[in-house]
Amino acid sequence: MYVRELSVTDFRSWPQADLRLTPGVTVLVGANGQGKTNLVEAVGYLATLSSHRVSSDAPLVRRGASVAVVRATAVNEGRELTVQVEIQPGKANRARVNRSPVPRPREILGIVRTVVFAPEDLALVRGDPGERRGFLDDLLVARAPRWSGVRSEYDKVLRQRSALLKSARSARGAREAGTLEVWDAHLARTGASLVAARILLTRALAPHVTAAYADVAPESVPVGARYRSKVEAVEALAGPDGAEVAGADDVTGGPGHAALAGQVEEELLAEIGRRRDQEIDRGVCLVGPHRDDLELTLGDGPAKGYASHGESWALALALRLGGFELLRSEGSEPVLILDDVFAELDARRRDALARTAARAEQVLVTAAVDDDVPEILQGTRYVIEDGTVRDQVAS
Repeated sequence: MYVRELSVTDFRSWPQADLRLTPGVTVLVGANGQGKTNLVEAVGYLATLSSHRVSSDAPLVRRGASVAVVRATAVNEGRELTVQVEIQPGKANRARVNRSPVPRPREILGIVRTVVFAPEDLALVRGDPGERRGFLDDLLVARAPRWSGVRSEYDKVLRQRSALLKSARSARGAREAGTLEVWDAHLARTGASLVAARILLTRALAPHVTAAYADVAPESVPVGARYRSKVEAVEALAGPDGAEVAGADDVTGGPGHAALAGQVEEELLAEIGRRRDQEIDRGVCLVGPHRDDLELTLGDGPAKGYASHGESWALALALRLGGFELLRSEGSEPVLILDDVFAELDARRRDALARTAARAEQVLVTAAVDDDVPEILQGTRYVIEDGTVRDQVAS
């Protein structure tokens, strides 16, 4: 798929901007602070309903405005759909498809698919587990939008059960204990569905990450990726001797996912029972997918804390390229967004990234100067300067 038109209103620094895009490579060139990243961020927002730069929506609305609007027309195998989101911090966002309102914004997910590689991605290697969980969950949604609903349901259950644990810590009554058991079951059920999907996704993704890293850093030792759970029995299910590898249909909710989720649910419930007193004493949920991690390995040890700066960059790049190749292998062609990254890479990693990008149906690149973009990525250029998008320049 590719994005044919992009329009933003009161988004970040832009009062208004409109771009006509084509398949192939489009490069947005401009000095830092001119707003080029804001434009590709808008495309990514339509794909995930979140920003790759900030954790909340408030910074996305231009100062002095109350609502930001992002709209794009996506073309997928000849079919065009126009999707629009109104971002309203403090209120529920609103979305439209072909000008018709949809009940929930997440119903637009899947119309635009993206893979974004940006300087912030170093946090995937060096940051806390939440960064890597978010990476997995975003990739899950890109594969099958239904997982956005599962993730949202789990977050609601987690908030409700956490609030109940806090009250149970002070009350410790029979009524609270009985209610807590109901929410134990809810958390185990929704959490198991999410954990099983992450495990199957990690198994499908890991070979692509290993191959991508070998391409961008052939002189380095091999890397790997494995899903890690705080629950020992779930950890065993996620390991190489656990459940058999399943196909993409199981990640969308097929029989392999259902079987694995059933096993995980039993283990989560058992662990919740064992840790009940600890949870009440501390007033927090100690069991569930919100405590898990994607372990990245470098040779025989962990990458975090041991990988050099160059190795960390290469591994972050391999994660994104691995996700891109996984989606492509399953017939879902995402827009590849490369946000101001070429200046951070050495010649070998630039070339490896450019070779992969050249195979994509559509690539959006931001750069401070033309020289940052490899020659292989020829295409259309937009110059972003003084709050304007200057007429495209053919390269």
